[in-house]
Amino acid sequence: MAKVVFIEHNGSEHPVEAADGASLMQAAISNNVPGIDADCGGFAACATCHVYVDEAWLDRLPPMDEAEDSMLSVSSDRKHNSRLSCQITVSPALEGLQVRTPEFQF
Repeated sequence: MAKVVFIEHNGSEHPVEAADGASLMQAAISNNVPGIDADCGGFAACATCHVYVDEAWLDRLPPMDEAEDSMLSVSSDRKHNSRLSCQITVSPALEGLQVRTPEFQF
């Protein structure tokens, strides 16, 4: 288990205990975190689990693959630290990770 913090666009924080091997999206859905819609169920096919990874964590995550990059390219809210939470696997190394949710998921 790793403790991760989801921060809404309004600043509300949602610390959750995320199971190793689960995706950040699954952790958010299991803990009723607002702002993560996950319409496609975690298949990188909708971008409704878009998050902004805290700058300090960007280099600690594996690089995004082509499918994730392609899906994020349709988001009008994409930033340099955008990721799909369904594509980030929880591990003990992510203890303390902070991600922010955009105001709207598309």
